Amino acid sequence: MIARLLLRSWSRGLAVGPGAPCRLLSTGFEPSQYLQRSIVPTMHYQDSLPRLPIPKLEDTIRRYLSAQKPLLDDSQFRKTEQLCKSFETGIGKELHEQLVAQDKQNKHTSYISGPWFDMYLTARDPVVLNFNPFMSFDPDPKSEYNDQLIRATNMTVSALRFLKTLRADLLEPEVFHLNPAKSDTDTFKRFIRFVPSFLSWYGAYLVNAYPLDMSQYYRLFNSTRLPRPHRDELFTDDKARHLLVLRKGHFYIFDVLDQDGNIVSASEIQAHLKYILSDNSPAPEFPLSYLTSENRDIWAELRQKLVSGGNKETLRKVDSAVFCLCLDDFPIKDFVHLSHSMLHGDGTNRWFDKSFNLIIAKDGTAAIHFEHAWGDGVAVLRFLNEVFKDSTQAPAITPQSQPASTDSSVAIQKLNFKLSDALKTGISIAKEKFDATVKTLTIDYIQFQRGGREFLKKQKLSPDSMAQLAFQMAFLRQYGQTVATYESCSTAAFKHGRTEAIRPASIFTKRCSEAFVREPSKHSSGELQQMMAKCSTYHNQLTREAAMGQGFDRHLFALRYLAAAKGISMPELFLDPAYRQINHNILSTSTLNSPAVSIGCFAPVVSDGLGIAYAVQDGWIGCNVSTYQGRDAREFLQCVEKALEDMFDALEGKPIKS
Repeated sequence: MIARLLLRSWSRGLAVGPGAPCRLLSTGFEPSQYLQRSIVPTMHYQDSLPRLPIPKLEDTIRRYLSAQKPLLDDSQFRKTEQLCKSFETGIGKELHEQLVAQDKQNKHTSYISGPWFDMYLTARDPVVLNFNPFMSFDPDPKSEYNDQLIRATNMTVSALRFLKTLRADLLEPEVFHLNPAKSDTDTFKRFIRFVPSFLSWYGAYLVNAYPLDMSQYYRLFNSTRLPRPHRDELFTDDKARHLLVLRKGHFYIFDVLDQDGNIVSASEIQAHLKYILSDNSPAPEFPLSYLTSENRDIWAELRQKLVSGGNKETLRKVDSAVFCLCLDDFPIKDFVHLSHSMLHGDGTNRWFDKSFNLIIAKDGTAAIHFEHAWGDGVAVLRFLNEVFKDSTQAPAITPQSQPASTDSSVAIQKLNFKLSDALKTGISIAKEKFDATVKTLTIDYIQFQRGGREFLKKQKLSPDSMAQLAFQMAFLRQYGQTVATYESCSTAAFKHGRTEAIRPASIFTKRCSEAFVREPSKHSSGELQQMMAKCSTYHNQLTREAAMGQGFDRHLFALRYLAAAKGISMPELFLDPAYRQINHNILSTSTLNSPAVSIGCFAPVVSDGLGIAYAVQDGWIGCNVSTYQGRDAREFLQCVEKALEDMFDALEGKPIKS
């Protein structure tokens, strides 16, 4: 899922992505067609971005052992320590040298980019639940704009404005500003735009600004993950001008860009969407969308049957559409219902392979569900923020706007698929699997109202570290142990950076958790505060290292990938049960802080795990947890609340309640 940018956290060898930007604006600039007009070109910094560093092998081993320390008993740790020493001086050293040499020959990309694409694209598990997350928009502040038709029209137009702004190279470059007063100014922008691209990053660095990699942005639109035997393919056709709309399992397309690349009138889009919403056709007996929730090899085989059965051009229209707009026929009841609806729905009204689905419920509740292979949360969050801002501050239509007088029955093409008996059987089996899997998923949500980021910062504590500490305390209280924990961190500060892992479970969180959970009466509030401070300091160190490409997970992953690619016998380090255990991430976590986002969610990454999406805001802490059968999300969240109450009591000098 995805997004503290420089200090945080979904084709190989592609420096920018398909659809090279251009600035053909000599004929005049039409503000209604664009979000903004950046004086610094969108991709100005891309050529000069620093390359993702490969950590020193000895640093990776040291960090790996530090992360293993709280998870292993003494004898297990000694065994793992010995395997690490042998690896560092033997086969690991050879693989590292080969990785460094390979990296020097591929300066256009990062050492992790190719292996990471392969990791996603060769995975045969269904993308729904296993990989795809969602982020939901806040409601429009003006309640009358939350009407489904109005919001769908406005968000569609804003999304198209984003597309046009991006492709015209007019979108503000993504930059992390440590000193905005110096770097996020018109004066600096007027200066930096004249600095050659191959030097521009250094100019930004001089004023404490860090441009971020934007190579993933061009997969946002007209893109789909295509199922293929053994390894999927990312497909993009940026010449296509039509929108794909799904409603009640039916597929509709109509052009949203004219032949000159301009956005068609908002009233015309409104008319077409109104026409689709008025279609009373019953849901299809065999909804094709279920196939995108299948095992990838099974889906690849069935897709070939679709193609050979006369559906090639129809599928091409689905794959090449600008994006997929999903119109649901029911309102959202609460956060739990929202999470289930946006994460998986009933399987009929999503095309899970599209780069993203923009979902809008009957009451105007909106979310983005995205496929993860093409990119990470940084690009999606920027898109979400811009669409929310534009659709609420500069809406294309108002509640008083009238749809255009146009014949939508001619402009809209309803896609029909020719289904053989084998395909109908495949859809029925996919539906049975989908329904059975979804039934095992539980989602629950809390919002801790006693305080949040503002209070914790006054205590000189990292808000993120305290949320992570609460998860460690909660799991210890519920299950009596410390387990492998993963927190996503973006490495977008580097060319073709993807993500690195922060490992929040440490010897510091283990000691602190045990003090709070098992023996609170033995420690004064001052002692507990000192333990919390050590957790915060160490977590900040891990976060900085991960954001700078100095974690251990990606380095070890690349070394293992290289050994497999070269046919080398798998090194003992990677066969160690401790290595498998630390990569069996029972607690998978990701934080998301944005004024436009109400909630996010993803499924657990292992069958006995928890997926924890959380946000630490000024006055509250929100936590959305997903589990499969065998774990109790409600009980875990009650333990999280208890942990936060105890931490806040300790910080206020109060005794810990039993």
